[in-house]
Amino acid sequence: MSFNYDIIVVGGGHAGCEAAHAAAKMGAETLLITMDMTKLAQMSCNPAMGGIAKGQIIREIDALGGMSGIVTDRSMIQFRMLNRSKGPAMWSPRAQCDRQRFSVEWRKVLERTDNLHIWQEQAIKILIEDNRAAGVETSFGTRFHGKAVILTNGTFLNGLMHVGFKNIRGGRSGDDASTGLSEQLKELGFSVERLKTGTSARIDGRTIDFSLMTEQKGDEEGRTFSYLKRDKPDAGQMSCYITHTNEAVHEELRKGLEYSPLFTGRIKGRGPRYCPSIEDKIVTFKEKEAHQLFLEPEGRETGEYYINGFSSSLPMEVQLKALRKVKGLENVEIFRPGYAIEYDFFQPTQLKHTLETKKINNLYFAGQINGTTGYEEADAQGLMAGINAVLKLKGKEALVLGRDESYIGVLIDDLVTKGIDEPYRMFTARAEYRILLRQDNADERLTGKGFDIGLAEKLRVDKLEQKKKLVENVLKYLEETSLEPERINKLLNEAGTSNVKQKVKSMAIALRPQIGLKELLAEIGEGILTELKESGMIEEVLESAEIKIKYEGYIQREKIVAEKIQRLDKVNIPGDINYEELLSISTEARQKLTKIMPTNIGQAGRISGVSPSDINILLMYLGR
Repeated sequence: MSFNYDIIVVGGGHAGCEAAHAAAKMGAETLLITMDMTKLAQMSCNPAMGGIAKGQIIREIDALGGMSGIVTDRSMIQFRMLNRSKGPAMWSPRAQCDRQRFSVEWRKVLERTDNLHIWQEQAIKILIEDNRAAGVETSFGTRFHGKAVILTNGTFLNGLMHVGFKNIRGGRSGDDASTGLSEQLKELGFSVERLKTGTSARIDGRTIDFSLMTEQKGDEEGRTFSYLKRDKPDAGQMSCYITHTNEAVHEELRKGLEYSPLFTGRIKGRGPRYCPSIEDKIVTFKEKEAHQLFLEPEGRETGEYYINGFSSSLPMEVQLKALRKVKGLENVEIFRPGYAIEYDFFQPTQLKHTLETKKINNLYFAGQINGTTGYEEADAQGLMAGINAVLKLKGKEALVLGRDESYIGVLIDDLVTKGIDEPYRMFTARAEYRILLRQDNADERLTGKGFDIGLAEKLRVDKLEQKKKLVENVLKYLEETSLEPERINKLLNEAGTSNVKQKVKSMAIALRPQIGLKELLAEIGEGILTELKESGMIEEVLESAEIKIKYEGYIQREKIVAEKIQRLDKVNIPGDINYEELLSISTEARQKLTKIMPTNIGQAGRISGVSPSDINILLMYLGR
C-alpha cells in the first residue's frame, strides 16, 4: 500500500464518511483512518435521520452529491414528513433507520468508491511542515503523508463517559477515547474547550407492553430522501410508540439527583439546551407533570429499542427504577444504561468558511469537533470540508454556500462567525430565508453546484431537468384549462370553499388554500397525472408545483430581501485591517472583529456584539 495521499480524513463517523467519499469521488487519493472499521457512521444516539431543519440538510447533501440520503433510504424502516399541518413549504422529512444496516451500507459505499483507502488505527499526531498539515502519525508509529488533513473526531477527543459517580475513558459505549491530538493542537495555539452530550438506555423490546402506548406509524406513501435513487424500503415500515413520564417517575429520578454527575459538578462540559437529560427536565421544568417519550426500533433484526427523551447520566439502578414507573415499561429490562459523555472541541471561530483552520494551512475540522450536535450537522460539515480540501489542492475557487442558498450555509456561517457556547443544533428559526430553503427544492438550489465541482453525477442533473419540465407542464395545464361549474363545484363543496357560478381557469381553483393540487388533478387532470406517475416523481412534482402556485408571492418577497442583504456580503474587508486603530468602534466590537477577522461586511454584521453603528463606521473607513 502507499503511504502518500492527497487527503487524509481522521475519524470514521458521519462527518468523516462524507468527507472521505466526497474527496475521493472528486479525484483525490484519499485515506480514511478510523479506530473501528465495523462502526463506520455509527448511530451512537437515536437511530434516525432528518427532522425539522435536519431533513432539509440531508436533502441538500444529497443534491450536492453526498451519500447520507442514499444510505438513509437503503436502511430506512420508517418515513414521516413532519410539519404537514403547516403547509408544504415548511415540511421536513424524517426517517427511522436500521442502525446496523446504516453502518453496513456506508461501508459498502466507501469500499466501492475509487481512490478511497481505509486504515484501522488511532491517529495521535498531525504532521506539520512549513505551517501546513502534511500527514498524520498513528499509535503504532505509522506515518501517512498527505497534502491536506481533515479531522472529524466526534466525541472521541479525550472522551469521558459518566454513569452516576463512575466514569471511564471512551468516545462512546464500547469504544476507547482518542488522545494526543488535542494536546498537540493546544500547543499550536488552538483554543480547546469541553462539551457534554448524552444518550438514553437501550431497552429490550420483549419486555415492553406496547398495548399501553400510542402507536406512531410511518407515512403511507413511503417517500425517500434521495433525489437520485428511488430505493424504497425492502419490507413494511416499522412503528414507533409514544408514552409519557409521570410523577412517580419524577420522584424516582429526584431520589438519585445527589448521585448525579451533572448536578454535583463532576461534569464540567456544557450540554445541549434543546436535548436535555431527563434529570435536567425534571429540575428545569419542575411544574410539568409529564414528559413525552418516543420508543424507536433499532432495526428489523433486533428487539432493541431506543427511548428518545430519556437521556440520563444517573446511576444505572436509578435509571431502571424510574423507567419501570413509565406506562408500558413496568417490567422493562435494559441492554445498557444511558450515559453522559464529555469531550474536547475547538471553537469554530478558529475556522474559515471553507472549514480550513486559520492557524494551520490545509488542516480542516468537521463535525462535533466544531461544537455541533447531530448526525446531519456533522454530515454537512464533512461534505463541505472534503469538497473544499480538494478544490484548494486543485487551485480552484472554494465552494462557500450562502445563507440564502442552503441550511448548510447557515450552519457554517453561524459556527465560524458566532462561535458556540453550547452544542449547536440546527433549527428552521436560525435561517432568515426559510421559504427559500425548502426540502422540496434542494436539488434546484444545489445540484448544479455539485455537478460543476465534479461530485454530483450527470444523472442527477438530468433528473432535475425532468422534474422542472414536469412542474412546468402542470402549471401550463392549470393556466390553460378552463372548468365549468358543474365539473368543479362538487370538489369545492367537499373542501368547504365557495362554489363558482361561471367558467374559471384551473389555476384560480389551485390558488385556493382549501384545495390540494393532488385532489384537484385527480378530479380534472387524469392525463397529466398519468404522465407524472410514469415519471416516478409524482409526489415531488406535485409538491413543487403546489408551492410555486401558493407561495409565489412570499418566495419573491424573500428573494428581494436576500438580494439586498447579499450586497453587504460583497463588500470585502482587507485581511490586514487593524481594528484597534478604529477607535470610533466600540471596544467589544474591536475585540470581536479582531478575533474573528470577518472577510466581508455581511459577516461582520452577524457577529454578536457588533452593532449597526459599528458597521456604518467600518463602511466609512472602507470608503463605502
